[in-house]
Formats: sequence, C-alpha cells, structure tokens
Amino acid sequence: MKKMDYQNVKGTEDYLPNEAGVRREIRRTLEDVFIQYGCKPLETPILNYTELLSSKYGGGAEILEEMYTLTDRGNRDLALRYDLTIPFAKVIAMNPTLRMPFKRYEIGKVFRDGPIKTGRFREFTQCDVDIVGVSSQIAEAELMMMAVDAFEKLDLPITIQYNNRKLLTGMLEVFETAPEKMNKVVLILDKLEKIGVEAVSSELTDLGLPEATVTLIQQFLINQNKTSYTYFEPFSRRNSLVKEGLAELMELDSYLELLGINTQCVFNPFLARGLEIYTGTIYEIFLADQTIKSSIGSGGRYDNAIGGLLGTNENFSTVGISFGLDVIFTAMNKGKEQRVSLIDYYVVPINTEKESLLLARDLRRKGYKVEFELGGKKLGKALDKANKENYQKVIIVGEDEVKQNQYKIKDMNTGEETVESFRFR
Repeated sequence: MKKMDYQNVKGTEDYLPNEAGVRREIRRTLEDVFIQYGCKPLETPILNYTELLSSKYGGGAEILEEMYTLTDRGNRDLALRYDLTIPFAKVIAMNPTLRMPFKRYEIGKVFRDGPIKTGRFREFTQCDVDIVGVSSQIAEAELMMMAVDAFEKLDLPITIQYNNRKLLTGMLEVFETAPEKMNKVVLILDKLEKIGVEAVSSELTDLGLPEATVTLIQQFLINQNKTSYTYFEPFSRRNSLVKEGLAELMELDSYLELLGINTQCVFNPFLARGLEIYTGTIYEIFLADQTIKSSIGSGGRYDNAIGGLLGTNENFSTVGISFGLDVIFTAMNKGKEQRVSLIDYYVVPINTEKESLLLARDLRRKGYKVEFELGGKKLGKALDKANKENYQKVIIVGEDEVKQNQYKIKDMNTGEETVESFRFR
C-alpha cells in the first residue's frame, strides 16, 4: 500500500495548541475591544454565489483573479468568500429593517489564491468592524481610535496612514488622467512605497498616459509640501472631488486631534488602497517598528456597495476596518517563543483517580479551567509536563490528602505549596 504524502495545501497552516492559544488570545482581545465599542456580532457564510462576489461593488479585478470558484451538485456557480465586506453588504441589502446606524463585527476565515508572503496565506482570518448609516467622519475616527486601543492591548505599537480617495481621484482628474485608466493608475500609485517614484513613473508611461500627465503626477509625488493641506487648496477651487476630499480630511483631523491620536495617525496623500470599492477616507495600519513591512490592518469608506447590490442609486454611508489575525500573530511571534497556558489548575492524582475527578469537577463548576491528568503519570513526570506546558498551579492529591480531606497546590514559579480543604467523600 502506497504511503500517503501528508502535506498541507500550499498557503494553509496547522496551528498546534501553543500557537492556537496565542491566536485565541489575539482573537479574544480584538473581540473584547469590538464589543466595548458597541459592535454587534454577525456571522456570514463562507460559500457565496459567484455572481455576488464578482459584482463590480466587490473587490475589483485584482482580487477576482484570486477567487476560489466551484460548482455544487446542482451545477450552481459558487465561490469562497475573499473578504467579509461583500457578504456584510449583502446582509444589509437583504435586511432593510435593521436599525441604523448599524455597527457589526465578524471574525472569520477568507480565501484568496494569491501570492504567499510573511503573514499572508491563502486561507486566513479577518477580524472586521463596519458601520452603516453614518455620513460624518466621526465613524472613521471611531474605527481608528478602536484600532489604537486594540493594538495597545496587544502591546504592538502602530502607525495609521490615511488618505481620501476623492482627494486622490480629484488630483488625478486635474492632471487629466483618462477616466477609463483611473483605477489602474490608483493601483500603480499604491505601489509607491514598495517600488519608488521612478518605477511608478515608468509604469504610468507604460500604461499609455500622456507625457504631460505623467510629468504632473511625478511632480505631485516629489513635492515637499504634499503632506500639507494648504498644497491642495488651489486644486480644490478647480475640482469638486479635491474640494470634498479635503473637507472630509480636515473634519477627520479635528476628531483625531480631539482624541489625542493625531501623532499616531499620519496623512499620506498617495495611499491608494487598490480596491475599487472605496469612495472616501481610506487607511492602513503598520507596525511602528516596521519588523513587518506590509499592513496589519486596513479599511475605509465604501458608500456605493450596498446600494449597488440592491440595484439602486440609494446611498448607504458605510465605513469599515479589517484586522489580519494571521499577520498580527506573525508580528507577536517574531523573535520570541510564545508560551500561553489556558489552564488554571493541573490536577495530578496519586492513586486517587476517583477522588481527584470529584475535585476537578468542583473546581470547573467554580469557573476554573482544569486539566486532569488522565495518563497515570507519576509525580516527577507530571511536574515535567507542567513545566513544559507552562502550567502555573499543580494540585497533588495523594491518599493522605484524601484521608485528611485536603489537597496541595504547588506554585510552579515559586515552588511554594499551600493546602486547601475539600470533602472528598
């Protein structure tokens, strides 16, 4: 019989208990922050109709190339979700009676058949929050503040870069970029930090933009005042999108300053977030120490998606943020071995299995997390296991303890032992 070749599908990972424990703590920390901000839980299917996910209000051409598609036995065209945004927009479209503003969070697996790099897989977990029904930039400010709070709790210093798609699109209009090439130009600008000004200019020329347009964009990229709003004011008098984008950025800034997070949040006029879905403010979250170069969270405003799915021109003010659990896990694991114990007590019976089982049940009913030694280990081996598993408190129950209706708790950090009473019979 041929031996099976045991391998994970490329771009997928197994997480053993220790790693899974760290991931669980990240997930719980994020979820606690989401709930603290008044977000309601939501769950959506992994399987969706291909037509929904390939809608023009979805992720755009680049992501559609990475979408996993399949057919069921009824020959229906289905796809695995590539993010949590479009399934959420579908929920809003299907449930018109939901009270607005509506603020939801969802943590779930998504799938993309794309390139693999540090913290980026083909099956990965996103942690999303979206707010529907708020047109003011106060929604963006709340999500950015929430990100700052979440990463403080995770002990990961961050910087949030932000921009406005109206401002960026308006500037490209001023430079006479052809409308049909706008999205491709935005995608090229999104690579600025990775490839630099010269390579961006070269790609814009290869795209077939007029030389004058490429020159104007290049001047914009290298202008020393480009991070000051005063630079955009003359353009705002010539272009309505620049005017709207600038007004939204200034409103957002007033909130960021009020919340005291304006030093962590940095305006980047070339941040593009390649997805076509975005209509206003956009942002990306980066580690302050740059140990991972790619973003560890991102989001923005997408006011046209829900109305688009409904097939109407109705505008649903919607803004969201997404945290990548896998890249956060990679960041927290970099250069250090994480040892997380989820156990409060490790109960070791010494020829007292039945009595120890009663004690374990009693502790669990009191709310403690208890590991009961089922393998019949002798005390020395059990203490070795406790050290390896990072158990802090070991309860030893011998025959003498049972006779005296008490048990010993050994603190594995200090070596101290304390005695507690318990009626075994």
